[in-house]
Amino acid sequence: MRAPAAPEADQQTVARLTGAAGRHAPWRRPTEAETAAAVDELREIAGDRGDLLAEVAGLLIGFYQETNQERKAQAAARYCIAAGADPDLIPQWIEEGRCRGAVARQPPHGGSGEPGESA
Repeated sequence: MRAPAAPEADQQTVARLTGAAGRHAPWRRPTEAETAAAVDELREIAGDRGDLLAEVAGLLIGFYQETNQERKAQAAARYCIAAGADPDLIPQWIEEGRCRGAVARQPPHGGSGEPGESA
């Protein structure tokens, strides 16, 4: 299921949420104070938009699944969930994130991506 295109203001909010969640997400287990600070900032950005928090959480989980960034992305997603992401919407966004990740990791069009190889 593909998500409908979001209005520009929603896209900007999603970008801000993604940046804030990623900036706060450590490679280690966060402290309670770090979690509280992240959740406060995400709530301030999102307002009552649990749908946008769910979008960010799901995209992060799906896009970075089975990559070296997975652990940090999951931490950022947990912040979004704690900030009020709509849990019913997260699965569809995980799938969308997987699709976007698969596309992003494809080799350039016309070849295998190996240097010096042409189509």
